[in-house]
Amino acid sequence: MNRPGNFQIALRTLSALALMFALTISVMPQHEGHVMPKPAAKPKPKAAPKKKSAAPRARRTPTRRAAKPRPSPSPSPHVMTPGMHMPAASPTPAASPHMHTPGMQMPDSSPAAKPQPSPAQHDLHVPTPARSPAPAQPMPPTQHETHAPQPGTTPSPSPSPHQMDTHTPGETAEPHSASEHAMDMGPLVVMSGDDLGVRVGGSETNIMPMGQRGSGTSWQPASTQMNMLHKASGDWLLMFHYNALLGVNAQGGPRGVTKFESANWFMPMAFRKVGPGTLELRGMFSFEPFTFPPGGSPLLFQTGETYKGRPIIDAQHPHDLFMELSASYTVPIGERATWFTYFGYPGEPALGPTAFIHRTSASENPSAVLSHHLMDSSHITFGVFTTGFTYRWLKLEGSVFNGREPDEDRYNFDAHPWTSRSARLSFAPNRNWSMQISHGFLRDPEPQEPGDVRRTTASISYNKPLRRGSWATSLLWGRNHENHGGETFNLNGYVAESTVNFLDKNYLYTRLELVDKNALLRNEDRLLLGITDHHPSFRIGAYTFGGARDILTKEKISMAIGTDLTFYSQPATLDAIYGSNPVSWRVFLRFRPGKMNMSSMHENMNKPAEKMPSRH
Repeated sequence: MNRPGNFQIALRTLSALALMFALTISVMPQHEGHVMPKPAAKPKPKAAPKKKSAAPRARRTPTRRAAKPRPSPSPSPHVMTPGMHMPAASPTPAASPHMHTPGMQMPDSSPAAKPQPSPAQHDLHVPTPARSPAPAQPMPPTQHETHAPQPGTTPSPSPSPHQMDTHTPGETAEPHSASEHAMDMGPLVVMSGDDLGVRVGGSETNIMPMGQRGSGTSWQPASTQMNMLHKASGDWLLMFHYNALLGVNAQGGPRGVTKFESANWFMPMAFRKVGPGTLELRGMFSFEPFTFPPGGSPLLFQTGETYKGRPIIDAQHPHDLFMELSASYTVPIGERATWFTYFGYPGEPALGPTAFIHRTSASENPSAVLSHHLMDSSHITFGVFTTGFTYRWLKLEGSVFNGREPDEDRYNFDAHPWTSRSARLSFAPNRNWSMQISHGFLRDPEPQEPGDVRRTTASISYNKPLRRGSWATSLLWGRNHENHGGETFNLNGYVAESTVNFLDKNYLYTRLELVDKNALLRNEDRLLLGITDHHPSFRIGAYTFGGARDILTKEKISMAIGTDLTFYSQPATLDAIYGSNPVSWRVFLRFRPGKMNMSSMHENMNKPAEKMPSRH
């Protein structure tokens, strides 16, 4: 038979290229549409002479025995990938171009075979640098490449998505489809540095930062330090927070008293994946009905709720035994959005900033804000349903709820119509900032003063992590537009508060506050002062400065000793009953869990650490 001419060689080359193209199209979906770059063609080195052997000659066809081997007219283009070892081409009459891809079985002109490279070694996106031409060396029979299975050899399986690295450095990995993964796409707990997050369902990118979760569904800065105990139990993540303040409270001036008391709360939480989302169960309880003095904790100029049928004045009411029993469920929507629902009985609607007992900027201050009933008094609501959406750093939510303040019976569950409503927009541009604006309509919140209240609030919170502590600051504003018996009142409250934790164990805090009060005077007080207006309004100032130091720090408990002073300002009209310059002070012991250690929590969860994805 005549040696193949140029036309036949060209025809065979075109056929091989067509076959390569068809195979490439069929394999391309395995690599998610990425293009595999070709390295520069290398000049084919002169083939080394091969030893004659009887076995290979017996396998060759008579035509190939008669034909004298010669090098190919042009180098055979090979698409090479890192980790693959290409054999020296055997001098054949016409070398067809080959494209080696995982899962393809191609005949080889070499008499011996080499096991197929492991798919885990393939990186289909990084081209191999062109090498200098070098004479091909004869390869041992075990090193020759072949794609045909040999007797007694199991062919290598096709690579799975986890076995192949198909991304160049700096490239963002695309989310895997549901067909490639089960719904559980990773551990429940996700960590990034000192931040802790909880995964939303099976999403790879939707994470709820634990430090960002305030009271109810409110947000605070995600970098907030947490003091909690934690435990993994099966599929559940269990967490527990408590805070107990025990000390002496001395309020100055003619209307001040001194009492020994304890403010406290206990808060268990549980998380787990359920279906496509994540479920959170939360409880909150307080023994203040038993540990507060009758009528409440002394606090000059404070008002709100009732005791024995009379409005509470100059005292902070105790919290209910059941402060929160709630469940929330969050599902991912796309890569950065979530939809959530929240039900609490009791719970907290989407109205106001994070309640003062949860704000890190007030974490060491044992006193409630005087503006409590203008900002966050609805944090104990017997009956609330909230739903909303988050997208990266934005949250929009709305609530329907019972707007009535808790009654004097602090141990039961109140039942009133859910005739109040609210909406809140929150904004967290990064892990250190959180802002919100909200508005709500409260139907008859005070049973002793029938009338509706329209409440508007806004707040900005900032937390600066320090090398051995943190610095948290909040600016808050609240406004009540009240309608009582045909009279209309506009009351405003302004609060600036800050707490700095430095050198691990030391705390300094302050709160500066201006608030309008129109329920300070009883009938006998108005008679004494000669005031006929039933609801006279006064602008009150309170300025607190204090500090604390941890004297015992363990994982399960830390104990601190602290003290503070509060100075007041009021209109001169009130000097007759409050004195001209009342000053109050406190000395207390504070008990709570130690600061949460993220690395130990990771070990406790027994899951591999994962980086929390950015929202930006």
